[in-house]
Amino acid sequence: MLDNLSNRLATRLSDLRRDRAWSLEQLAEHSNISRATLSRMEKGDVSPTAETLGRLCAAYGLPMSRLLMMVEDSFAPRVPFERQPEWRDPETGFMRRSVSPPATGLSGEVLEGHLPPGTAITYDTPPKPGQEHHLIMLDGALTLTVDGVTHDLRGGDCLRYHLSGPTRFETTPARGARYLLVLI
Repeated sequence: MLDNLSNRLATRLSDLRRDRAWSLEQLAEHSNISRATLSRMEKGDVSPTAETLGRLCAAYGLPMSRLLMMVEDSFAPRVPFERQPEWRDPETGFMRRSVSPPATGLSGEVLEGHLPPGTAITYDTPPKPGQEHHLIMLDGALTLTVDGVTHDLRGGDCLRYHLSGPTRFETTPARGARYLLVLI
């Protein structure tokens, strides 16, 4: 049984496809995700992985944070820790917390990511090409490949870039990573 946020996400994914008048087959072509998997996600039978959500966001031209904002609670100026929505990738254990969720009238947002040791997540296509990112390493070690350029990051490092191509987040078997990602 999926939690309430996951069920709202399933409904929103179905609505996005229907808003575009796409069949499951058309979305499968746009996202490179099987029709069967798409159907199971829209029915709420399974929760999407980070990579799957990345592919769907690219197909819809939405940053992942905007998609998740569509299913989260409404905007409030103060976001107490206990109200910062978390999402966990059931396949990799990757955890994403929306520290400062996107909101109408605000151009930036802040995400906290926890990537377990020995984990790699690849996003083939950016959901919003050209978006400015600032990744601040809080703890651990992360190899981040942006547009074919590899960056080895440690606690305290900051990597600034415009998202325009594929990205790969990877940790070593011995060490995970915890970071903040500022999207502008």
